[in-house]
Order: sequence, then structure tokens, then C-alpha cells
Amino acid sequence: MGDWEIVIGMEVHVQPATRSKMFCGCGIAPLNAPPNTCVCEVCLGLPGVLPAINKAAVEACLKTALALTCEIPRHTKFDRKNYMYPDLPKGYQISQYDLPMSINGSLEVDGRTIRIRRVHLEEDTGKLVHAGDKLHRAWESYVDLNRAGVPLMEIVSEPDLRSADEARDYGMALRTLLRSIGASDADMEKGQMRVEPNISIRSAGSSELGVKTELKNINSFRALHRAIGFEVERQVQLVESGGKVEQETRGWSESEGRTFAQRSKEFAEDYRYFPEPDLPPLELDRAWIEELRRNLPELPAARLSRLQETLPAAIAASIAAGRELADMYEAALARGAPPLPTANWIVNEVAPSGKLLSGEYLAELMKLAQDGIITRDQARETYLESVETGRAPAEIVAEHGHAQVSDEAELLVLAKAVIDANPKAAADYRAGRKQALQALMADLRKRAPHANPKVASELLLKLLG
Repeated sequence: MGDWEIVIGMEVHVQPATRSKMFCGCGIAPLNAPPNTCVCEVCLGLPGVLPAINKAAVEACLKTALALTCEIPRHTKFDRKNYMYPDLPKGYQISQYDLPMSINGSLEVDGRTIRIRRVHLEEDTGKLVHAGDKLHRAWESYVDLNRAGVPLMEIVSEPDLRSADEARDYGMALRTLLRSIGASDADMEKGQMRVEPNISIRSAGSSELGVKTELKNINSFRALHRAIGFEVERQVQLVESGGKVEQETRGWSESEGRTFAQRSKEFAEDYRYFPEPDLPPLELDRAWIEELRRNLPELPAARLSRLQETLPAAIAASIAAGRELADMYEAALARGAPPLPTANWIVNEVAPSGKLLSGEYLAELMKLAQDGIITRDQARETYLESVETGRAPAEIVAEHGHAQVSDEAELLVLAKAVIDANPKAAADYRAGRKQALQALMADLRKRAPHANPKVASELLLKLLG
């Protein structure tokens, strides 16, 4: 960036893993639910109703705060954040302001400590559906209140991030942490995690913060990276041409690859915060908090460090990025599976498919493959069938006759037949063109799909001299 330094703080909204909304008994609406069908008098903001606090949401927020090494104050409360918008039926949002549920935490990302200012709870708004590709081009808009009242954790970082790469990596590390402790599925495609970077630039070496813009409508880490890159370049060009950055909220258009102005950025006083009169302040029981702390699973950073003791760093990072993958890997190892082949299988086969198998069955499959009883393709087919049916890999291999042919006498006859049928490829190999062996192996696999490729290849080489 030459003469400029990028300063980024992140606001991340996360839907905790609860079955009901934040202040009422309505269930969490699935994505395909018809509009305005998962609502009640409370989330519609009808007169005379009273909210009640969802304990499961409080617990998820506290677990997240503890995992982020936050301080948990004894007293906390909810506040009304007042503003008018069509998807906010009450005319205010129940959130937290001066006494949040936690403060002063941190998250380690690639060796850097990113400070966490606060983790607090609030309720989500509804959703506006515009009859057009953008708000300013829509001819009419509709309101869907299925999401109104869904609990949200807001995780606010200090402005410690210095690049689009760091912001993306921070978001990914936070998602891994949330999934590891079971606080949220944090699926961005389902709206369970929404990232909003606050971006400013300042002269290199300066300690003063510049005027910031907040980016909205970001639903993937790829979009986050692209949006920050565009916005930084826009601000630099604006300042270097004599203009000024306005404090505002900007949207991100994925199709156009640019940010666009939405509204001027509000200040805290614009929301006229005051304590929520319909909810009592909370006094957080110390014994409960300590119980939550003791019951936290091994955190991703600790697990990654342990996995790197026996695996290459990149493979260990891929496995540690998902709790289910890491649990599966370690359960397979406990059943005698070899570390590196099992880790490679999980990274290359399990993670892309999203289909999990028990550690016991994965260990059994790895043994079949390592012993040369089945080929990799057969292992892949067996794996998928085991996932779908719940049957043991060995049982599936026996039923389908997947076992490889490894008998040297049988394969020697086959190798001689392949060489006799492909005299040109054999002559090319003997003349030094080693790639000709691939043609011979292709013919051999065609003749005997279950032939052990390692044994067959060795026999071909022996016959070819």
C-alpha cells in the first residue's frame, strides 16, 4: 500500500445453535419456510406481550466468550436500540449496550493476537425482499419476519487487522472456533454467520484512525476478501485525488465486484439506547460459568498444535479446521489406523464429500487399502456405501468381490499377455520412453480391474527388463 496503512475491525453476527428464538418460543425457520409462518405475537411486536430470555442462547454466548478468553462480568442487561425500519416490527431491537455479556478477549490467528472488544447477545431483524436486483431499482418490497427475533451473538474485534488476508483468516478462525465448541454451525450460506468489516486507511506510521466505512451483505469469505480489496482501493483513490472518505454503511455487489453507498453511518447516540424495561438484569452465576469453562472441548489452536506433532502442517490445519473431521481422525487412530494415510484420506476424500464415517469403520477401510486388498477407487466406493448403509467396509468388500488380485502367478500370466498384445509400447519402454508403461498399465487394468496395481506394475517392469 506504499504510503498507506489499512485498518480493519470486524463485527461478526453469529446465530447460536438454539431451537427457538431469543425472546419467544417460536422455532428457528428453515430456509425454505414460507414467509411469515414462523412468527408469534412477541416477534411481531404486538401490544401487550412480554419477552422471555432464551437460556440456551445465553449459554452459547458465554461459551463463545470463554473460548475467546473474555472477561465475564457478574451483571449484564439488555437494552433497546431504537430505530425505524420496515423489517423491525417493534420499532426497536433488543440488544446490549453498556453492560454486555463479555469484554476484553482475544483470538490467535496465524501467530497474531486479535483483540476482542466484546461478545454480546441481541435479536435479529426480519428480511426485506425487493422486487428488483437492488433496493434503489426495486418497484416494490416485501417483508418476511421469519428471522425476526432469532438470537444473534455479536462478536466485535478491535481494529487490529491490517489486510484483506488477515480479515479473511480471522473470520475463518472464528468460524472454526464456534463449530468446535458447538456454539453455532456458523454456515454463511444459511445466514448463520455474517461478517461486517469496518475499514479505514491512514498514513503509514500514523497512530490515528481514519474515517471508516462499514461493509454489509457479505456472505462468503471470498466475497469478504474481494470487498475489502475494492473498498481499500476506492478510499486510497478518493483521498489521493483530494476527496474525503465519508463515514457510511456500504453494500457489496458480488456480481459487479464493487461496494456502493447505502446510508450514512449512525453513532451510538442516534439509537437512543436505554435499559429494556420488560426484561430483568441478569446476574451470572459464577459456579455456572466455571462449569461451562470446564466443559469446553479442546480448542482448535491446541488441537492443531498437537496434530502438527505427527502430521505436516498443512494437513494438520485442514483436519483441525473442522471438529467432526478431527474427531473422526483421532477415533480412527485409536483403532489402529496409520496417521498419514488416514489424514490424507480425510483431507482428499472425506472433507470434499462432507460424508462422515465412524472412526472404527474408517480404520477398517484404511487397513483394507493399506494391505492392498482393495484399490483406491474401490476404497472410495466402499466408503460411500458404508456411509449410506451403515455397514462395515469389510462386509461390503466381501459382498461385491472388491478384493484385489495380488497373486503373483496369476498376475504374471496377465502381464505377459499385456506385453504380447502391445509390442510397440513394450519396445518404446525398452528404448527409454518410460511413459509407455502407462499404456501397458491401462490395458492391464482394462483386462483385470481388480488387479493390485503395485504388484502388477512390478511384474511388468521385471518382464520388460
